[in-house]
Amino acid sequence: MKLEDIVEILKNSPEKAVPELLEDVRKQYGEIPYITNFMKDFPEIFIPKTIYDNSIMRGLQSLDPDVVELISIGVASALRCDHCLRMHIRVARRRGINKVSIFYAIMIGASLSNAAVLADSTRALASEFPSEEKRSEDERGENIGHFCDPSCGICNISKDTIK
Repeated sequence: MKLEDIVEILKNSPEKAVPELLEDVRKQYGEIPYITNFMKDFPEIFIPKTIYDNSIMRGLQSLDPDVVELISIGVASALRCDHCLRMHIRVARRRGINKVSIFYAIMIGASLSNAAVLADSTRALASEFPSEEKRSEDERGENIGHFCDPSCGICNISKDTIK
């Protein structure tokens, strides 16, 4: 939905704005997601949330809609949100996205979810054994905190900079 259309909708009463926004969601997904349908009875939350979501989707116009749907599937998979995952799989099928592509999007989400679990868990483990971690770093001659290119000025802040 274009920004001008949103402005016009907001000029209406909530009783008129909610159905118009719901119809836009239905056009976008081919159905009304459960949470959107639930929230429609709370216009003070539904209207700004729907407009916010719409603004994000407008910003994604540079991406292919099938890619956006596959990203949504991967994220829903990573977050383990069965309801979102099933809805986005239905949307993908309506868009003609094949099962193999959907499967790979799920696998990407699963891989990222797994990496997040490992990153948090190994950091927790290392924090409980700090002397072993320091000895291991010294033996390898490296700093475990550096996960990117050592010349990266954004995420690679040296200990000297922090002091």
